[in-house]
Amino acid sequence: MSNYSTDIETAKLGENGLSKNAGWITVYHVHPVTREYQSASMEYLMLGVGLPAHSYPDEPELPPVGQALLRTPDGSGWEHVPDYRGKTAYNTETREASLIITIGEWMEGFTLLEPATEFDVWDGEKWVTDTQVQQAAELQAAQQAAQQELTSRLTVANARIQTLSDAVDLDMATEEEKAALTEWKTYRVMLNRIDVSVTSDIGWPKVPE
Repeated sequence: MSNYSTDIETAKLGENGLSKNAGWITVYHVHPVTREYQSASMEYLMLGVGLPAHSYPDEPELPPVGQALLRTPDGSGWEHVPDYRGKTAYNTETREASLIITIGEWMEGFTLLEPATEFDVWDGEKWVTDTQVQQAAELQAAQQAAQQELTSRLTVANARIQTLSDAVDLDMATEEEKAALTEWKTYRVMLNRIDVSVTSDIGWPKVPE
């Protein structure tokens, strides 16, 4: 019999979790808080020594894509749980987007389906656009834009009329300035007759040259 051996001595664990003999053993490490599988390594155990903390001797079955590998809460085995980390979830009440950073099912009231518009509401299965609210919002936005345009035009007209009126009041106006004053006043009158609540077909008067 040879005095040498090339065999690697394998450690065996007893029921108490301690090695019954000195040797090497493959162990599988998990995160101490999340219990998620981290890595595997070979560890050398002396006689009567246990495994490192948060490590287990049984090899896990790797999960399919979209699931995470965790140690069960009681430490007796492995489990596969949904893993949506890196995906965006949407609040079904507010449509607010949140990046998922934890393992497991997301909280109730969230969906991975992205709303198409700011007027979408959740019907329990999918997003549905509230067309009435959308149309009302679009009308309001159009009215605000029309009001801003009207205000801008009136500001220009008032300034031009004031300048020309000063020249007329001081008897310093040329015939061209007198004619221009009439045109600008006419333009201002036409502006003040515009109803900005009717935004579908606003006929803006031509700006005097």
